[in-house]
Amino acid sequence: MDPSDAARLEELLLEGPRRYDRARVAELAGTDVGRTSRLWRAIGFPDVPVDSIVFTDADLAALRRVLRLVSSGVVDEEFAVGVTRAMGHHMARLVEWEYVALAEHLAGRDGLEPDEAGRAALATLAEQLSDFEAVMLYVWRRQLAATAGRVLAGRDEEVARRLRTVGFADLVSFTRLAQRLSERELAALVDRFESLSADVIASHGGRLVKTVGDEVLFLVPTARAAAETGLDLAATMAADEIVPDVRVGLATGLVLTRLGDVFGSVVNLASRLTAMARPGSVLVDPATAQELGADERFALTALRARTMRGLGTVTPHLLTRG
Repeated sequence: MDPSDAARLEELLLEGPRRYDRARVAELAGTDVGRTSRLWRAIGFPDVPVDSIVFTDADLAALRRVLRLVSSGVVDEEFAVGVTRAMGHHMARLVEWEYVALAEHLAGRDGLEPDEAGRAALATLAEQLSDFEAVMLYVWRRQLAATAGRVLAGRDEEVARRLRTVGFADLVSFTRLAQRLSERELAALVDRFESLSADVIASHGGRLVKTVGDEVLFLVPTARAAAETGLDLAATMAADEIVPDVRVGLATGLVLTRLGDVFGSVVNLASRLTAMARPGSVLVDPATAQELGADERFALTALRARTMRGLGTVTPHLLTRG
């Protein structure tokens, strides 16, 4: 890319030229350099030299907005930094995915070499910037509306119940596959696994929390919906010609949600059950088995009790269709 083209693209994306160093942007925002640097790192960027001209008017405006929220008492500084960190993390992942996926699409469609496809992807994203921004904002607002609808309907307890069944799905023999597939084939496999998993999880009202290589972590509204999700994940991957079988583990109990992620012993238990499951099967903990009860859609087979470090003795149940 020509240097002048690169400069124009940067100004477009940053909404103007770089004007300020760390000291000046902090001064104009009415704060100190340390505070500014902390928020900058929270977005996911390293500290820059004090005298480097890095920041734009858009950076200054965003900093002022965050500081205004803090000074007005709407949020405190720790909350602001935490939310900024979460947004930076997820936006970095989203941007990387969009860029790589678009470059691969253009390479396949137009027969471009990787470097050409990368430049073409950047050009396309820049040309369609307003549409990409609008769709991203729409999705955020739609998700916020869904949360508002549950809260305003007085269903706080239901929200808590919806978040207490945790599931993992883990690709079988992924390490061996990674050793024999090309980088492009491996990327296609992982993308397809995540796409198929997201569709199945969403179809049952669940949420894909995150993907870590060969594994997805998800939350589903109820144990019954989680059971349907787990069985459908196993069946979907078994029927797919590209993605290998999965092992699935489900556990029900209290879950701590924090900045879009989930924590707690229930998460650990679901992960352990997944590691224990045979390819193509779904294991559930006793709490999930009890929730499913006498539902004739499912069959549960109690397996040998296992002692799990930090979790005590657990009796896994094999879940199948009734």
